[in-house]
Amino acid sequence: LLLTEMDEAMRSFAEKVFASEVKDEEVRQEISPFDVEEVCPISRQEMRLHMMLQESSAPIEKRKKRLLRMNTIALAVPVAQKSLTRLSTIDEVISTTPLYQTVPDFQRVQITGDYASGVTVEDFEVVCKGLYRALCIREKYMQQSLQRFPTTPSQYLRSIEGEVWRPSGTGPVFTPPVKDGQDPFESASLPEDLGYHVQMKDGVVYIYRDKAAVGRNEPKDLPYPSLETFVDDMNFLLALIAKGPLKTYAHRRLSFLQSKFQVHQMLNEMEEMKELKNNPHRDFYNCRKVDTHIHAAACMNQKHLLRFIKKSYFMDADRVVYDAKDKQLTLKQLFQQLNLHPYDLTVDSLDVHAGRQTFHRFDKFNAKYNPVGASELRDLYLKTENAIDGEYFATIIKEVGSDLEDAKYQHAEPRLSIYGRSPEEWPKLASWFNKHRVYSPNMKWMIQVPRIYDVFRSKNFLPHFGKMLENIFVPVFEATVNPQAHKELSVFLRHITGFDSVDDESKHSGHMFCVKSPKPEQWTSEKNPSYTYYLYYMYANILVLNNLRRQRGMNTFLFRPHCGEAGAITHILTAFMTADNISHGLNLKKTPVLQYLYFLAQIPIAMSPLSNNSLFLEYAKNPLLDFHQKGLMVSLSTDDPMQFHYTK
Repeated sequence: LLLTEMDEAMRSFAEKVFASEVKDEEVRQEISPFDVEEVCPISRQEMRLHMMLQESSAPIEKRKKRLLRMNTIALAVPVAQKSLTRLSTIDEVISTTPLYQTVPDFQRVQITGDYASGVTVEDFEVVCKGLYRALCIREKYMQQSLQRFPTTPSQYLRSIEGEVWRPSGTGPVFTPPVKDGQDPFESASLPEDLGYHVQMKDGVVYIYRDKAAVGRNEPKDLPYPSLETFVDDMNFLLALIAKGPLKTYAHRRLSFLQSKFQVHQMLNEMEEMKELKNNPHRDFYNCRKVDTHIHAAACMNQKHLLRFIKKSYFMDADRVVYDAKDKQLTLKQLFQQLNLHPYDLTVDSLDVHAGRQTFHRFDKFNAKYNPVGASELRDLYLKTENAIDGEYFATIIKEVGSDLEDAKYQHAEPRLSIYGRSPEEWPKLASWFNKHRVYSPNMKWMIQVPRIYDVFRSKNFLPHFGKMLENIFVPVFEATVNPQAHKELSVFLRHITGFDSVDDESKHSGHMFCVKSPKPEQWTSEKNPSYTYYLYYMYANILVLNNLRRQRGMNTFLFRPHCGEAGAITHILTAFMTADNISHGLNLKKTPVLQYLYFLAQIPIAMSPLSNNSLFLEYAKNPLLDFHQKGLMVSLSTDDPMQFHYTK
């Protein structure tokens, strides 16, 4: 009974936090930096009042002791124990060798004396327990879904538990690089069909030996997610990020980390510059750069697209390229219908570049995908399904791939869309990929799922949200179980590294995800589910899919959603539980507790300051540099070169 009351209290508190987040988001449009007193995430007045109450109620002796304890706290910091298992050389270098040992000439600053955490002993204990459990929650969800959790925090967690750390043996399985002379599209080595039955139940795909096993409710022995556990963990984290002492502690630690970086920079900048100059055959241009956040439909710059449109008109003016409702049109007729001639087009009239007019206007930004404002040209040049089977789009992407190969040290992971409107989307996309042989050794691929169920439901394309999930995941499960029957899709899946969830995060749902939320098959309203609802069911299916594919010796997928670009901080919290890494992460600036957790768990964040500058946050206010200085794992990415870039 007491446990039930505690869970109910936690859920109630989490709902209050969620409500306040949504309210704050409606009132405050712009992301606020910490240096403004009124919006500072650390409740200073609350803390001051709390301290005054403690002071007035405590006897004089106790008061003196408490004041003394507040100044310094002597702590024995746990040291991660050495593993009994021998690591591979690369793991050893990455996870256990401190880099400073290999750079003895650098100056170091040592801090001595008792550890001052900035909070009382009682609060410090609460803080440590909270951070420990939060990291354990992330580790659990990453290991279940075969995603990554870094070695260092894992070693410390085992040390706290009094256990010896051993490598988990779980983690993502990547497709090895294609060797010279090997065909990236070969299907001879695909595993045999298993003939299992695939069926979705409550929004999650289950695998059965045959149809009879469905009736007996006997799914295969695979890990399946628990909604109740997920909601309990989410409520705990919601309550955690609202605690005053934890906010204070996290903010002080992040400030300390940033100060450490600045001191290192001041002491060793010249030494680092000398090291750079003495490093042969490596500079900014020929160190490896991987663009982990780029959309295929905008992976070319505007000049590249313009040049291709003019070239295609010169070569294919009389080719039938467009199916109108009543007749087929040649390229020349299509341009005449639009009252255009490619010779007159410039990058300005092409009008695909985002500017100040798209700021906080995601609808206007999406319209920029239409060259000259014409959706017909978008269908022809930037889609995989059209009258010419996406040939122009494939050619543009192969040209971008060729540019990457010429640059030699540049790589990219373009995202292609699966909408969930029809189960035929996967076979069609795989057919486009194989038919046009869209391959480059400098490219891997990702699948993005736009959160636009409400659009499809309002047009009666889908009966309920469960059907959308079915269309997204069931074809992939069927290709995993029976690859010989789905050869093109199985080949395509080998080149995919992960799934992404995309759309405008600033759109409010108002729905708080909980155990009482309607199951996907019951979500029949035209209202869009919340961001957390989308992420949970995508994560749940990726979890089952990854474990099945690992058993079959196939590559697995990472979950890498767009997150924290706008909207409530609950988005970042859900991603902390479910995502291997995220794109954007701007809203971490608002919440020191989650920011510190992202640092501790070393969650990668692909940031795009130029993209943010046109949509949600001015360039000068971008937290990329702050995050880097504090030690968060950030990388620079392009997002949409067509909209934001002038050069390659």
